Amino acid sequence: MAKKKRISTQKYLAIKEIRDGVVVLKNGGYRAVLMVNAINFHLKSQGEQESLMGAYQNFLNGLGFPIQIIVQSRVLDLDKYLKELEVIAKQQDNRLLRNQTQDYIGFVRELIGVANIMSKTFYVVIPHESQLIAKGFFAKLFGGARTPATLGKQFEKIKTDLVERLSIVSNGLAVLGLSNIQLNTQELVELFYLAYNPDTARRQKLFSVSNVDASIIKHIQEAE
Repeated sequence: MAKKKRISTQKYLAIKEIRDGVVVLKNGGYRAVLMVNAINFHLKSQGEQESLMGAYQNFLNGLGFPIQIIVQSRVLDLDKYLKELEVIAKQQDNRLLRNQTQDYIGFVRELIGVANIMSKTFYVVIPHESQLIAKGFFAKLFGGARTPATLGKQFEKIKTDLVERLSIVSNGLAVLGLSNIQLNTQELVELFYLAYNPDTARRQKLFSVSNVDASIIKHIQEAE
């Protein structure tokens, strides 16, 4: 009996790959992502709120391309923080401080046991749409299987265009008092890993993509 071929879940995702801080989609689209901090709008005075609203409106009206704003809510993972506190408590010579640290650890564990402490992260997605490259003569002739460019001069041109758009969006957000930073390849991989595997991500931390062995990549491709 023939062995059933294992199908990777990546086959069902819209993402083809992530390269040089750029998300390459299977349909030929390209995306860069900014992570943006938050400001408490309700703590601003009425004048400051109106000023921010006007600046935000001008920012949106000044864009010559669409953007996507994403707010991601997830359960705050305090495991690493609590483990560090446990190490500090064990190394503490002062008995009173050691007991207080242990009591604090117990309080936090009890708190997260009865309530989900949520954290919110804000992202701005900057798109770039490009024509697909047809594979082979017959694909070009009949409009068949195509693939987005991920290497060569065309990809470099797309990255340059994305950097220009990133600069426009980043500067516009900075005027609003919103600091921001572009996600690199590792951070993008972690973002999608957490988004698609929220439960698994709490138990299994993601490895560094820079340390992936070529044989592993080949094995994954063969499994798709």
